[in-house]
Amino acid sequence: MALEKSIKRVETYKITSASKLCNEGEGMKKLLYIIANAKTEEQSSSRTVSRRLVNAILEKVPDVQLEELNLYEEHIPQLKGCYFESRSAIVSTEARSKLSPEEQQEVNRVEELCNQFKAADIYVLAAPMWSLSFPAPVKEYIDCVIQSGETIAFENNKPHGLMDDKPRVFIYVQSSGANIPWILKPAISKGLNYVHDIMKFIGINTFDELLVDGTGATEDERQAAIKASTEKIPHLVEKLF
Repeated sequence: MALEKSIKRVETYKITSASKLCNEGEGMKKLLYIIANAKTEEQSSSRTVSRRLVNAILEKVPDVQLEELNLYEEHIPQLKGCYFESRSAIVSTEARSKLSPEEQQEVNRVEELCNQFKAADIYVLAAPMWSLSFPAPVKEYIDCVIQSGETIAFENNKPHGLMDDKPRVFIYVQSSGANIPWILKPAISKGLNYVHDIMKFIGINTFDELLVDGTGATEDERQAAIKASTEKIPHLVEKLF
């Protein structure tokens, strides 16, 4: 039974109906490239591959505006209880005026991040696998963008997503030192599992991953892993867009 659940879990990563953003509506679309790696692009496998993915999307999809958010270089607030007036709801303007100037700035920054996230059509998040998950700034960022009345809502005390208001595509690029057997990925790739589940929960129905597995311990191994993942990009972009 556990094995069957693991297999089903893997299958949920497969996209049932790709969102053809090229043909959906008119006007400028926004690609939000979220970087969650402290290394430079040259040093980081996930950043190297995700940059190539972003460039391929820009070539494929017309009228796309690129925005980049580096979680290690830009301020991502750590949330405090005083920032909220209810569950996942930022304090009102009136209540905000009672906070300290520094706290008001933090609340404004949370709103800014949430609005930026909502405005996007395509998301690329690049992160290494750390301790079976992702670096801490990813969770801090997700906590900022999961806001009641913005990306989720509560009806009869039950939450549901609001991000299904337009076609959106989310791609998670993850690097890891080992080659993880596919049957073990649901148990080991906890960061991938979490990002997949939370994006589905808030209403982003088109989700895929680009895994840079087997970066190993040597530069030759890393470059081989980068090359193998880069070769998957054309098919991934064609499928999604």
